[in-house]
Amino acid sequence: MKFMKLGSKPDAFHSAGADVRSVVSDLATDVIVHVGEVRFCLHKFPLLSKSRKLQKLVVKATEEGTDEIHIDDLPGGAKGFEICAKFCYGMVVTLSPHNVVAARCAAEYLGMTEDMDKGNLIFKIEVFINSSILRSWKDSIIVLQSTKELLPLSEELKVVGRCIDAIASKTSVDPANVSWSYSYNKKGVPCTEIIESAGKTSVAPKDWWVEDLCELDVDLYKRVMAAIKSKGRMSPDLIGEALKAYAVRWLPDSYDALVADDYMRRNQCLVETIIWLLPSDKSSGCSCRFLLKLLKVAILVGSLDHVKEELMRRISFQLHKATVKDLLLPAASPSDGVHDVRLVHNLVQRFVARTALSHNGDFVEKSDEKMIELNFEQESTLALGELVDGYLSEVASDPDLEFSTFVELATAVPEAARPVHDSLYFAVDAYLKEHPNINKADKKKICSLVDVKKLTTDACVHATQNDRLPLRVVVQVLFFQQLKAGSSSALALTDSGDHACPKLVQEPSEQFERRIPRHPNKLSKQVTSLSASGEREQRNIELRGGRNSFKDQLVGRNSFKDQLVGRSSFKDQLGGLLLQSRSRRIFDKLWSSKGHGENGKGSETSGSSQSPPMTVKPTEVKPSPLPPLRNRRYSVS
Repeated sequence: MKFMKLGSKPDAFHSAGADVRSVVSDLATDVIVHVGEVRFCLHKFPLLSKSRKLQKLVVKATEEGTDEIHIDDLPGGAKGFEICAKFCYGMVVTLSPHNVVAARCAAEYLGMTEDMDKGNLIFKIEVFINSSILRSWKDSIIVLQSTKELLPLSEELKVVGRCIDAIASKTSVDPANVSWSYSYNKKGVPCTEIIESAGKTSVAPKDWWVEDLCELDVDLYKRVMAAIKSKGRMSPDLIGEALKAYAVRWLPDSYDALVADDYMRRNQCLVETIIWLLPSDKSSGCSCRFLLKLLKVAILVGSLDHVKEELMRRISFQLHKATVKDLLLPAASPSDGVHDVRLVHNLVQRFVARTALSHNGDFVEKSDEKMIELNFEQESTLALGELVDGYLSEVASDPDLEFSTFVELATAVPEAARPVHDSLYFAVDAYLKEHPNINKADKKKICSLVDVKKLTTDACVHATQNDRLPLRVVVQVLFFQQLKAGSSSALALTDSGDHACPKLVQEPSEQFERRIPRHPNKLSKQVTSLSASGEREQRNIELRGGRNSFKDQLVGRNSFKDQLVGRSSFKDQLGGLLLQSRSRRIFDKLWSSKGHGENGKGSETSGSSQSPPMTVKPTEVKPSPLPPLRNRRYSVS
């Protein structure tokens, strides 16, 4: 911190009380100056030789026959006037960053200019400001902060503008050339000051200036940051980091402190200022988490719609980077529930629309004269699907969440964002658990959001034992799970060869990671083709007169049943995994009813799936050549 001493005489000011200041002298005082509530007992001659304002006031008081002068509007108050009075007496007075603005404004008001006396107080203060204050980083910040109490005169004297320019210029300096002290406290490191010495021992970090600026009031901070941005030398990331640090410094953590009547307006102004200072590049500078926190505060303090609109537009550029906790925004009205789900739905719609219309989403990098294109849109879309499903699971427990709101948000995500429907299934299950009284039509509609073909084995097992699901959905899960298991078993048979034992049991990790076939009806078509082929072969044998029994056709071969000796049948293998208790009985009953009603209407499963193939009775099997091993999809009992 810089100081400047003026005068050479010892300080002779004496306090006669809390509000009385007098000069110790052999001569009696002849004028009393009232500055606010403080009374100064002084001599006319030293004052009149340096202050034009005091000359006029003394003349006016003499004409009125009094020796008292009243100054009620003096900038800087009693402290500023005392500095000026001591300077008039030639006493020692020390100027510092804390009192220089008050002294400058008081000297300007009293008219202590060069035409009154050479080397007057205004001149000396200006020398101190220009040669010392503006060259010091911390002193410039202290002086700028002290100007707020002396507006508008400090603005007219250009003290504010000069300090802002000095601060903005220093932030743009190369960190390697930073030679002044500054505060820096990052990641739990104690606050320290880096001071220039004869040999520089360290290089300042890029954000060395962020913490010191957090001490400024919001109005001054806004002007300083605007000046820094106008120079165009600061990256958007550093601007965003500075704004985040300022928000953490001044925005309260508790809800009560945030919405308190005494601080509501200040917090509202703070949020609006930070939003106004956000980098122009909407896709960089500030993290999505920080923007969502600002949006949450803006909702709580009642910011204007255009403020929230600006935040939502910026958030939509990087919504996929958010977390479920970040999206738990409070509802504007208690009647809308606990969380503002409609606002999140709006954000999702904006993100999806921007992604669909974006033609410049590819990042291109040059490496060894080759162009490598990296497409991030698919990755962001998958992240969005995971985010929305997690959010739905969280808000599903809200008893006031409307059915239509839940469905609209679930369907706002594109289909490509959900390669697996496990998270969506559990979100639907959570909603059904919290809202058990929804009607049958709504339950059918909300369950139709889940594509059972995209459920993993664990989710299928859970669904088959879930009493909250409609019976129709349980049947769908069982049917497609059996098709998937049958397809996996046939694949194991093909891979192991004609004489190898089929690998019917998979490792748990393989069962979880294996994708569900996109065309589950393919297995049904193969079984139908197998039956038709057998019937044609049988007719050919009968025409040749060579009726051979099914057992004779298998002479010299290993029967299909013998190949499975010591192993569970296809149905028994699935029994321990899928067809448990209630679900097994439901599936067997519907499966057998489908077999008896072949010529009638089949049991209803889903609009997009085929009915399960009928079971084959051993007594009804007609002699036919043994089909190739790769077409065997069911066990012979």
